[in-house]
Amino acid sequence: MQRFFWLTLCGIAVAGVASGQLKRQFTVENSPSCERISLQLRANSGDCYITAGREAEILNIYSNQDPSAYAHQFSKAIVDKTCSVSLNFENTGTRSIGQTISTRVFSRGPETNTIWKMYLSDDKPYDLQLDYGVGNAHVDLSGLAIEKLKINSGSADVNIGYGSRENKTEMDTLAVKVDLGSLFVDNINRSRARFTNAVVTFGNLTLDFSDGTPITSNHIQGSVGAGNLTIILPSDDIPVKVTINDSWLCSVKMPSNLRKVSANTFVNSAYNERAKNALTFDLDVSMGSIVFRTPAQ
Repeated sequence: MQRFFWLTLCGIAVAGVASGQLKRQFTVENSPSCERISLQLRANSGDCYITAGREAEILNIYSNQDPSAYAHQFSKAIVDKTCSVSLNFENTGTRSIGQTISTRVFSRGPETNTIWKMYLSDDKPYDLQLDYGVGNAHVDLSGLAIEKLKINSGSADVNIGYGSRENKTEMDTLAVKVDLGSLFVDNINRSRARFTNAVVTFGNLTLDFSDGTPITSNHIQGSVGAGNLTIILPSDDIPVKVTINDSWLCSVKMPSNLRKVSANTFVNSAYNERAKNALTFDLDVSMGSIVFRTPAQ
């Protein structure tokens, strides 16, 4: 067993940061003993971007910030060929929780001009846990190997998706949670997820299954409190089954291509119990809304 911690803090020209120029601030180096990466990132404010990088390092982070403007907590350990990295950025000028909630209710303007750009290696598989407070996040997972993905959005607006390249490996679990913010997950079929968990408290969540063909079945479990969940269905040749546990306080909308087969269950014309690439939804909603729609709607 090998266990140690390190962080490379790259030098930053303060004048360059002040003018808004992006400078590399953190680098987490690769190691031959790392066969997979468990990466936990948290940013409580700003505009955050994640994508595949060209460098060999596990993680490279660029920002326009002066190092004195934020604090960070970092740890790294290699145990049984898994490299666990945790990095938490905290903007020292971030507003209080009460101010943040007020901003979300009465205004949609940006919280800060903080920018974080994060680059991952496409050479090794990752378990990713991403936590966002306020601001915006854009996560492009094209061409990466993501085995597990967990996203928590407090009051942030988050966009996750795949471009032309699908996940390089099957994803065991895709878990998303929205409190007051909004979260859009695009091209979920390209994630190759086998299980999806979605939780909406007061915010808005959109899950887009319209593009691509699932290679394996995906079991989607979800719960909606007082928020909104929108699900964009795939083409009619992809088997779909929906079971919803609702209440008289909620709103549920179904498209015409889903037919009701029992009190709370709907299927499309392609569904059968032996389908190997079916999308199976098990959802609960209390006071919020769930909307299923086709890509054309």
